[in-house]
Amino acid sequence: MTDHSLSADSPTTTSRTPLTLLGTGTMGTALGRAWLAAGHPLTVWNRTPQRTAALTAEGAVAAGSAAEAVAANRLVVTCLLDDASVGDTLEGVDLSGRDLVDLTTGTPAEARARSDRAKARGARLLDGGIMAVPPMIGTPGAFVLYSGHRAVFEEHRDVLGVPARPEYVGADPGLAALADVALLSGMYGMFAGITHAFALVDGSDLAPGDLAALLVPWLNAMSGMAHGTAERLVSGDRTTGVVSNLAMQVAGVGTLLRTAEEQGVSAALLSPYVDLMRRRLADGHGEEDTTGLVGLLRAR
Repeated sequence: MTDHSLSADSPTTTSRTPLTLLGTGTMGTALGRAWLAAGHPLTVWNRTPQRTAALTAEGAVAAGSAAEAVAANRLVVTCLLDDASVGDTLEGVDLSGRDLVDLTTGTPAEARARSDRAKARGARLLDGGIMAVPPMIGTPGAFVLYSGHRAVFEEHRDVLGVPARPEYVGADPGLAALADVALLSGMYGMFAGITHAFALVDGSDLAPGDLAALLVPWLNAMSGMAHGTAERLVSGDRTTGVVSNLAMQVAGVGTLLRTAEEQGVSAALLSPYVDLMRRRLADGHGEEDTTGLVGLLRAR
């Protein structure tokens, strides 16, 4: 049933867009708090009802079922454990006329299939990838990648922009998930390098804090190479303006591996990348930068 207390026309609420939030875990609660603080009437539901308490204490209305929560508002946001949880939650729920914004982490294929199922049930789906941890929600550093129905994004842009900056990446429903995983993969690659760096100095006279003070600005400076890689992938030019070519880099990585051995540190986080560099060099691409490694990873 519809909870009329959430109507935008109710004298007890503001004129801000009401919405429903399915999933009040740590991230869902952070999102809900941001919407409530901005004056948006909010209906919430969680499989474990007790987990809605933090938001109901701040003015949200808890629905007795997912179906009741979906019926309350046209705009419905899901922030659940995984794609299977979204399917289970929406099973048998009337979605006609609803705009679904799925902020549940999933794969591109799952997002496309979810969009198709939503359309078949009379709903429009916008898939999202949250590029933030819960404490970042509501801060300038948080952003969410969106893909799918452009009309849904434009209509609800202001609401979506309350907890985090909205970034639309394309009409293909799977693009947000793809970009999300690409960014997270880059992050974990960086984490691997940081882990290896700290392992190298562990037990030495170089204090961890001193290494961090050197490492952070160095990584910030080096991260700009992503723009160059993007340009070379588009142009196909792998050699113009290369400062440190593949041949030079491969000649130097031996020192990294020998130092790891001297320090008693496994090279497990470093060796796969070194192996790719050596393969590319062996194929005769010593004058290039490392952009050609992308093709080695995509080789079937």
